[in-house]
Amino acid sequence: MKRRHAGSQVVKRRGTLYVINKTMPKFKARQGTTRGTKLSKKGVK
Repeated sequence: MKRRHAGSQVVKRRGTLYVINKTMPKFKARQGTTRGTKLSKKGVK
């Protein structure tokens, strides 16, 4: 994943990559597995 803004941070949590930006929240992003989220519990992948 690329950083889309100067204030972006790339964080890896539980095998999923997140882009966090506190100054511009519209640049949030997520990439990786859906294990452990609400989507996977419903059987949708």
